[in-house]
Amino acid sequence: MNLVASAPLWLLIILAALIIAAAVEDTLRLRISNFTCAGVLILAIVAMFASGFSVSLWQNAAVFAALLIVGTLVFATGQMGGGDVKLLAALGAWVNLKGGVWLVTTVFLAGGLLALGFIVARVIRGKPIKRAAKGGVPYGLAIAAGAGLTFAVQRGLL
Repeated sequence: MNLVASAPLWLLIILAALIIAAAVEDTLRLRISNFTCAGVLILAIVAMFASGFSVSLWQNAAVFAALLIVGTLVFATGQMGGGDVKLLAALGAWVNLKGGVWLVTTVFLAGGLLALGFIVARVIRGKPIKRAAKGGVPYGLAIAAGAGLTFAVQRGLL
């Protein structure tokens, strides 16, 4: 079930505030609070109640579980932060399988642009291009941008 399309506007406003908070947190501290991630997940559950539980919610659970499992494996390799994994998985609870594909695609595209921006900034500052220190890129920005784009399309705003 596409919870973004069916959720009441007040829930989406709170969701947007939490996504923005996660992006700001990650930009400033390179960390995303567990409270922010839990808030996104709790809002998804509230949206499920508001939309009426249907059989199709298995897709939302599958997207959430797949993102959490794959994200945990990526976290174990040191390629992604734990807060990023939890945020992305919690956002996955808002979408069905098709929406999950779009969410992951837009997040990865935004992440690529973010990484390119970091590379360009290093070149402009005259610093050598090398692998960033662990956790050096605030990927929460890419997650927020990708989710924002995906959700805006699902809501019919783009």
